[in-house]
Amino acid sequence: MRALPSLVAWVLCGACASVLAQAPQPTQRIRGDIVAIDGLNFQVKARAGETLAIKLADNYTVTAVVKIDVGAIKPGAFVGAASMPQPDGTQTALEVLVLPEAMRGSNEGHYPWDLKPGSMMTNATVADAMVESAGGRRLTLKYKDGEKTVVVPADVPIVTFEPGDRAMVVPGAHVIITATKQPDGSLTAARIAVGKEGLVPPM
Repeated sequence: MRALPSLVAWVLCGACASVLAQAPQPTQRIRGDIVAIDGLNFQVKARAGETLAIKLADNYTVTAVVKIDVGAIKPGAFVGAASMPQPDGTQTALEVLVLPEAMRGSNEGHYPWDLKPGSMMTNATVADAMVESAGGRRLTLKYKDGEKTVVVPADVPIVTFEPGDRAMVVPGAHVIITATKQPDGSLTAARIAVGKEGLVPPM
């Protein structure tokens, strides 16, 4: 459990758009696959198709993204749900991240996200048990300034974070990274999230 603070730091410093907006240097969230590694220098083919060179910090940390059962979304859990707004005011989940207890309260709220055009992120507490509804399970997420009703379709990925290992950082690994753009245009990163056992991080 000593590694959990690094998970908190990863989310606080890189996982959420609200933090990115306050960063002193330009940042870029990169989702893709590692294609080459040379020491701390590696290349990632982003989902949009371009290949980006990124340099990791000497003391970089690794977070594993792990698939879990939908039963982990229970009352009192703190989650991050990427979703698409619906005409009736509900949100349809694209993914649900059940955050470790040490990360409770991280970036709480409802704000724009970049998973898809128009997508939103809700970091909030599950208020009550999910109920079956048309289109999937329905749950209420409450945060400090309000609440949202989120419908979770049956095929939506449910994941969590756990401490990772540098051995996971290999060509072919599916990753999500928040990189900092340096004055010379190069990209650096201190943290990297890797899908465990071939999982593509859905955030």
